[in-house]
Amino acid sequence: MSHVPDPDDPLAGLPSRAQIAELILAGRPHRDTYSGWQHYRAHRGRLVPPPALTPDQWRIVPAARRTDYDLYRRMTNVNLPLQRTPMQEKVTRLIRRRLNGNTLKQDAPTLAGIMVSGWGNYGKTATVCSATAAFEDQWLQLHDFLIPGAIEGTVDLHAPVVYVSTPVTATPKSTCVSILNFFRADFRRRATLPELVRLVADSLRDHGVKVLVLDDISRLRMHRSDDQDVLDLMRAFMSLDVTLILTGVNIPATGLLREAKWDKTTAQWVMPQLESTRIHGLEVTQTEHRFELVELDRFRHTTAEQIRAFLNHLRGVENHLRLLNAKKGMLTDGTMPEYLMRRTGGVVGLLGRLIEDGAQEAMDSGREVLDEDLLDEIVLRREDMADAPDEPMPPDHPYADTARRPSGARRRPRNTVFDDHGPSAAEDRTG
Repeated sequence: MSHVPDPDDPLAGLPSRAQIAELILAGRPHRDTYSGWQHYRAHRGRLVPPPALTPDQWRIVPAARRTDYDLYRRMTNVNLPLQRTPMQEKVTRLIRRRLNGNTLKQDAPTLAGIMVSGWGNYGKTATVCSATAAFEDQWLQLHDFLIPGAIEGTVDLHAPVVYVSTPVTATPKSTCVSILNFFRADFRRRATLPELVRLVADSLRDHGVKVLVLDDISRLRMHRSDDQDVLDLMRAFMSLDVTLILTGVNIPATGLLREAKWDKTTAQWVMPQLESTRIHGLEVTQTEHRFELVELDRFRHTTAEQIRAFLNHLRGVENHLRLLNAKKGMLTDGTMPEYLMRRTGGVVGLLGRLIEDGAQEAMDSGREVLDEDLLDEIVLRREDMADAPDEPMPPDHPYADTARRPSGARRRPRNTVFDDHGPSAAEDRTG
């Protein structure tokens, strides 16, 4: 007989201790394998926050169940959801448009690809994975979870999306091996490059691959001949009815777009062939391949629309957090929005880290609320703040009037005991 939750129980929707333990101990397989990617696709965004309790409600919960609740809400507080932001929507729309167009093309010699660039902690991988996973959901439903044109009797895995991280020391061979390892494919370790390329081409076709995501593409440096060959290899894959999506930090500075020109007619970056036009016997098509470069930006506050987007993001985070003394407007009222913008530079990843660490400190200290004094104790690395906002605060900023503390009000100074003042300071102390 199934258990019927008690409507008077404030923790009626809380998972059992066994379920919480399973969530923690089960682990997550890497996305760069078929099983890992399917696990991500099936479980993304499924962590549901527990019921919000007041301090009085929390105190009357039995001790054992209270422990479960605290553990689960701690897990909730450090797993902030991927929210829809203007920056994320821009990249998602491009990916959706490109994939919808490419999958409808008939007899196209090559398919246009996408490069997603941005600085560290901007959410490139999370955004691309979320968009391509949503595409795979739709593609599988469209074809009843079967490979279109599959041969009857075969048992090939249907993998519309392949996610691979660019090898640290990339060569054409290591890149092929990474793709084959996604499927756990069997191949001879001493196979020649042409053999590996044929195996990759066969795998992409047999598994119904429509999207190949190559993450950390900024590991390539165009002054190395091996890296130039890898880029040519990627371009060759574009003629296999596969849409290529490359992500990396500051792609324009890596040389991948060297000699590229902006085509005003098509509003795209045009990438001519590199000097290396053959990959150990693999002829690369002479058709000029095109990648559309899109930059994933951070939050800014120069316009009212940008400010609203930042406040909406903070509201979404606030609704997800579970702190006993949290109040509505905890992250959006008073000076808090400007404080968070100043501390993180509007970078989504840094903002999430600051709030997640702050939520843990709020629980550990018993304060159970986020405020500026508590967040002052959370240290962000100096290099993470190198690209802080450079825009002046607009006069019509909705929280400009509250951006300054009242006269006479002084904030408690931040604890600097654990600050690293550099080697020169250390020499002064020991000199």
